[in-house]
Amino acid sequence: MQKWIMSGLFFVACALAIALMFTLPGKEQVAQEEKPTMPEVTLDAAAAEATLKASCISCHGDQLQGGAGPALNQVGGHMDANAIFNVVTKGRKGMPSFKDQLKPEEIANIALYLAEKK
Repeated sequence: MQKWIMSGLFFVACALAIALMFTLPGKEQVAQEEKPTMPEVTLDAAAAEATLKASCISCHGDQLQGGAGPALNQVGGHMDANAIFNVVTKGRKGMPSFKDQLKPEEIANIALYLAEKK
């Protein structure tokens, strides 16, 4: 009887190991999630402003002067577009991630727009 129980536990452990091998992310996927790549976009200032008004002003203010979140009206002076893209995509400290609310192209457009604010 013990042999059957041990064999059953061994089978379950092997099945779980195989399932995890195929469902856990690989090194490349983890690296991509840690540092997302900003897509190539052309700056569309009007679209960036519209997205900022829809998604950002509640925390960063209507003139990007700050509020619950930091001021963004001069963020381009100390962050480049890629850094801004990473923060908006992944979130940081109290800021949530926007990767599920905005398309990567929209985030890239915002990043280019804010990078010009110096």
